[in-house]
Amino acid sequence: MISIKTPGLQRARGTSPSRKVKPWSWRSAGQLVTGAGLLFTSVLSGCATLPGTVAEKVDEHRTEYVLVRNGPQVVVFENGLGAKLGNWDKVFTEISKNTTAFAYNRPGYGASDPAATPRDGEHIVEELRGLLKSKGLQPPYVLVGHSAGGLYMQWFARRHPEEVAGLVLVDSTHPQHLQGKGSPEHWPGWVRAGFGILTAPSAQEELKLLNATGESVLALPTFTGKPVMVLSALKPMAERSETADYVNEKRRDVVNLYPGAKQLWINSGHNIQRKQPEAVIEAIRGVLGAVGRQVSLH
Repeated sequence: MISIKTPGLQRARGTSPSRKVKPWSWRSAGQLVTGAGLLFTSVLSGCATLPGTVAEKVDEHRTEYVLVRNGPQVVVFENGLGAKLGNWDKVFTEISKNTTAFAYNRPGYGASDPAATPRDGEHIVEELRGLLKSKGLQPPYVLVGHSAGGLYMQWFARRHPEEVAGLVLVDSTHPQHLQGKGSPEHWPGWVRAGFGILTAPSAQEELKLLNATGESVLALPTFTGKPVMVLSALKPMAERSETADYVNEKRRDVVNLYPGAKQLWINSGHNIQRKQPEAVIEAIRGVLGAVGRQVSLH
């Protein structure tokens, strides 16, 4: 098992939180859906920006990104569904102090041009790989993904394990999140309508293919032998409904997809990087440290 030191963070793998059930309420509905990793990420991300963000043409397509080079280890951030790179502002600022850090807006978000290719995990990851190499960022990478971005980073790590040094999943979407009671057909009608109004067309296209992306993830061999940290939101675990129960069971299960992974329960809602950035910072540093120790042994 990979040793990941994360002082200050509690609840490791196998210590699932006790369930204190509260009645479902409209007030908690937004939190419940963010627990599914599907909605309100864009709304809650606010207007945060990252210094040094630029938008320039890469292979004839304009891409908005920020790149800071302060160390040999490369950390790549992937946004959640509907979110922009500013969602990582507090985490990125700290991590980039002694690493090479890269965050970007996927096609159709912010100032990035829309893409004509399907918005599934395969195309998103392969486009990202091309973007990283165009900027001279060579693997292996430490991948950090939030929500649906975590699902895309799982695809990356499983499909190209030789290019990945470690993985940090921030309340990541489970590959089976949109199956069973997690399917959009079980969402309240106002949630489905709100998603269509509040999110960009690219996010809507990603949602349509998210289940197919999940199936593709599970069809690939798991990612093992390298550090994997799973940060899970604790607050949504108190919600109770058929959908919440299903989503929260999947939240518990993400760590089981990766042998030797470590799960930490964070006292936060879905947007851990916004509400508890220090937890994400410590987790990334823990993985970076584990990667460094692995390298020193070879």
